[in-house]
Amino acid sequence: MQAETSKITQTTDTTQKNSLIERLFKAGAHFGFTRSRRHPSVTPYIFGNKQGTDIIDLEQTSLLLEAAKNVVRDTAKAGKTVLFVGTKEEVVALVREYAEKVEMPYVVNRWIGGMLTNFTEIKKRIQRLSDLLQQGESGELERKYTKKERVILGREIEKLNFNFGGIKALERMPALMIVVDPRHDSIAILEARGLSIPVIGITSSDTNIKEITYPVVANDALQTSVRIMLEELTAAYKEGKAEFVPAPRREETPTPSVR
Repeated sequence: MQAETSKITQTTDTTQKNSLIERLFKAGAHFGFTRSRRHPSVTPYIFGNKQGTDIIDLEQTSLLLEAAKNVVRDTAKAGKTVLFVGTKEEVVALVREYAEKVEMPYVVNRWIGGMLTNFTEIKKRIQRLSDLLQQGESGELERKYTKKERVILGREIEKLNFNFGGIKALERMPALMIVVDPRHDSIAILEARGLSIPVIGITSSDTNIKEITYPVVANDALQTSVRIMLEELTAAYKEGKAEFVPAPRREETPTPSVR
């Protein structure tokens, strides 16, 4: 009976793996860059080359993605924060969409230098944005400032929201980062490495994957390819979050009264 159960589980896993590979293939996830743009570290994940274009081995991609999903699942299960990053025009909307689905912070407009390494200062800018938004909602801006001053403050809010709107709920360092095209957002990778924050990088064949903690080699420019990656990773996050059990609050022991 136990052997039969094990066999069924293995069959199911194989079916799911084959299904994922098929979806990745249909999405064009196997298309890399030209051989001349290939980074040597990616060579083991290249299946071959067709008419000058590297073809990524999707079987290996599926294994890398599964490993990344396990990391995301464990992070969510521990109740920790995942920061989504993707400032390349082709992926901005997708990164924002999937980060919001799991209520996690994101950076999609521009990575501000020092966003992690100088987080104390960044938190001050986030707090400033939060204060201005609160004043706007309460009507305080209308009461306290002239029309000209409100125009200036409106521009400040717009700029702060552009730079920090996606991380306004970020209170502490993320436990994990998911970066779409680490080569494009190399400063984010540099800061994460300096702070020992693990990174899942959805990356094509032109990136040094030795700098990525958990690389997932696949086409990082096609929206169809990136969508599958983010779907799988956020689904893993939801699974982990469902198992998260908050630590019980410690109740203070009342001090005995002295008579």
